[in-house]
Amino acid sequence: MSADKAGIIRDLFAAYLRNDRKAVEDAFTDDFTFTSPFDDGIDKVTYFARCWRVADWIAQHDLERIAVDGDVAFVTYRCLAKDGKSFRNTEVFGFDGDLIRSIDVYFGATYRNGVFQKKVS
Repeated sequence: MSADKAGIIRDLFAAYLRNDRKAVEDAFTDDFTFTSPFDDGIDKVTYFARCWRVADWIAQHDLERIAVDGDVAFVTYRCLAKDGKSFRNTEVFGFDGDLIRSIDVYFGATYRNGVFQKKVS
């Protein structure tokens, strides 16, 4: 079962890079929620209205770790943008069967061309 959830996550990240919104929508349950430092448990409709954007700014995602424990998976990845910006995040995925019920995002440091970029509040 762990390999299946890891595969679903890999497929989801690939769909983001292809800008395949339908594949992303189909991966989520109807009652999907998304939480990040900017969003607190928003629903699927709000997620796509607020968070979906064309991914042509992303050069690559490096999935560094996927750890699956039952219906929960932890993913740490590095995202490299075409403009030289990069960041590392960890996300916690909650599953309902083979569908993603929730994603909680924890932001890491940001770099531009390898130089740390201090966040300004």
